[in-house]
Amino acid sequence: MSKAETPSLYGDLMPCSREDIEKSIRKKFKHDLEGRFEKAVVQYSLIEEGDHIAVCISGGKDSMLMAKLFQEIKRHNKFPFSLSFICMDPGYLPANRQLIEENCRILGIPVTIFDTPIFGSVYNIKKSPCYLCARMRRGYLYRQAKELGCNKIALGHHYDDVIETILMGMLYSGQYQAMMPKLRSTNFEGMELIRPMYLIREQHVEAWRDFNHLRFLQCACRFTEENAVGAQHGSISSKRLETKRLIAELKKTNPQVEKNLFRSTENVVLNKVLGYKIHGEKHSFLEDY
Repeated sequence: MSKAETPSLYGDLMPCSREDIEKSIRKKFKHDLEGRFEKAVVQYSLIEEGDHIAVCISGGKDSMLMAKLFQEIKRHNKFPFSLSFICMDPGYLPANRQLIEENCRILGIPVTIFDTPIFGSVYNIKKSPCYLCARMRRGYLYRQAKELGCNKIALGHHYDDVIETILMGMLYSGQYQAMMPKLRSTNFEGMELIRPMYLIREQHVEAWRDFNHLRFLQCACRFTEENAVGAQHGSISSKRLETKRLIAELKKTNPQVEKNLFRSTENVVLNKVLGYKIHGEKHSFLEDY
């Protein structure tokens, strides 16, 4: 769809040009964005020679930036790998889909959008609709990536998502686990999930967005589309916001709280925990007491 055919959703304040947006990544935000992206790729061995990666775009700031950072790292091309940019439409309102298409055009991302009936399938489900939606979305992304010949899918979760997930698991699920930088799929043989934004702070993503006058989807879920104050029904979204606020409050008296939450996943002392699970099998400290 051409720019002439589609009125801009930006209004009077138009975003910077593609050239200036890319320049900001290479210059102004090189350390906080490109540098941390490349560090995660190397530190966690996320990209290997011959990989074909499906870069999954949701329409939010994180996945859009991830797509641009992949383009930057591909530009260096230190070893051969290929990219496919995909976006799943689970049933967005027309304006939301238009915003995704417009941003991809502005940013120069050659995205392929495919339709799914997910929102319609989970809309009337009362128990855990967010959990079911997330599982269905992941499955559709893997399937589309597999059809394109990809061996990996990349998601735009960042550092703040990681530490919030750690704390959410402890507070609301009674378990301690990390959001891993990469995972092998259990349902799609030969497929792997990677998170190259793993070391990037959300505040730096927001700074890049605002510096370039960009506007992205906040949350396109049908529940929050129809409720201006957000999810009030105990959803994952509201619990994450609650956890984000808790971390911000703790940070006022302990500036290291975020770093310590992240580091805790690398310093688990197994002989000082009551129990642990490995490959789904539960173990007690009494086994080795």
